[in-house]
Amino acid sequence: MTDIAAELTPREITRRLDEYIVGQSKAKRAVAVALRNRWRRRQLGNELAADVYPKNILMMGPTGVGKTEIARRLATLARAPFIKVEATKYSEVGYHGRDVESMVRDLVDAAVQLVRAEKVKEVAAKAAAAAEARILRALLDQHGLADYQDGGVMEGGIWRARPVSAISDAPPPDFAAREQARERLRQELTARSIEDRLVEVEMRDSKTPTLSVMGPQGNETMGIDTQALQELWGRAPANKTKVRKLPIGEARAILHEEEADKLLDQDAICQEALDRAQNDGIIFVDEIDKIVSSGSTDGPDVSREGVQRDLLSVVEGCAVYTRYGHVRSDHMLFLAAGAFHFHKPSELIPELQGRFPVRVALTSLTEADFVRILTEPKNALTRQYVALFKTEHVELSFTPEGIQKLAAIAFRANKTTQDIGARRLMTILEKCLEDLSFEASERNGQKIVVDGKLVEQRLGDAGDDADLIPYRM
Repeated sequence: MTDIAAELTPREITRRLDEYIVGQSKAKRAVAVALRNRWRRRQLGNELAADVYPKNILMMGPTGVGKTEIARRLATLARAPFIKVEATKYSEVGYHGRDVESMVRDLVDAAVQLVRAEKVKEVAAKAAAAAEARILRALLDQHGLADYQDGGVMEGGIWRARPVSAISDAPPPDFAAREQARERLRQELTARSIEDRLVEVEMRDSKTPTLSVMGPQGNETMGIDTQALQELWGRAPANKTKVRKLPIGEARAILHEEEADKLLDQDAICQEALDRAQNDGIIFVDEIDKIVSSGSTDGPDVSREGVQRDLLSVVEGCAVYTRYGHVRSDHMLFLAAGAFHFHKPSELIPELQGRFPVRVALTSLTEADFVRILTEPKNALTRQYVALFKTEHVELSFTPEGIQKLAAIAFRANKTTQDIGARRLMTILEKCLEDLSFEASERNGQKIVVDGKLVEQRLGDAGDDADLIPYRM
């Protein structure tokens, strides 16, 4: 785990989660302790640390109360590999559907992308200079200013002409003019004032023929490195290039990626990714209540219980083969969640229950919670709408009365129809601001205040009518 983990005390973790998620203090405390325990395990000796397993967490509560957001924000704080999966997408081995072990392979893929992104940032300056040098070479060629015949050389990532004395006794007649033109191109390229100009550049051919190696479920590759097989059989044009004509800005981004790849140690990236997936990875298994069987001994209930057994082996700890090598799941943190409207956690198979020792219940959102959700989080919907309207040069604002009215309607809708938690606010706000959003481009320079009166006008006096809410919302 990165050094930032040492700064993330449980109290600091909950404070940062509070910036995005309202309420649910019990769930926040549970995940904060689980994350801190990972840092504590790394401070132990190797022998003892190997026996300290994560205390997986089962979160129970209705949809839209923050279960997924807590898990996602936790992974972001720790800079840990993270994936969210739905338990209903998997099936018992031998049935049609995804193999449960594929969630571990997906986590390793996420870890590789995470580590690679971090390494790319470290070499960003060198990659940018190399990409710019390639574009400059292409521009000089395109304008007939390349000085190959005069002995041009690459210096500090920039193509420069050799000293005249090293080429001939006297400069060509147009040498000074050509050098001025070259220098002007360099300056314009560095200043990024010609990003829309088309340039022909030679770059890697990314159109690689695909090779599918199907698993027993018929829809996944079982972690086999198909790219390696393609290269072995001579089907992958890994070293092939082609000339493309692109705007300089677009070419710069593609060449930056190519140059970064040349500077990176791919084996080191894979090794670090495997380590972080094994020790820092977080897998969030949603809808776990949907794989609880109803007690029948045939039909889909058999598969549901089979998924639980397969999931048990992964949560307990097993070796999974991925395209980057074997990875163990013993020390991955599993967060499971479900509404449990029709089933109870005790209906899961006993072995699986034991692998989720920490259980927290998330509460339904109150009207006061809706008010806080609309005003407190850094990514609050009201702030998003203000920013969106600002792009049209429209000043949008919300009064406390307007926010209170929106919260009341959302709370009433959840109570009288289907409780979808904070997601109800998206429906309410979009309905309230629908006409204003449509007209925003025609309201340049205007101010719009969303108060109680406007909310009533947009949603109608029947905004709280239980019979009309399903049609209005």
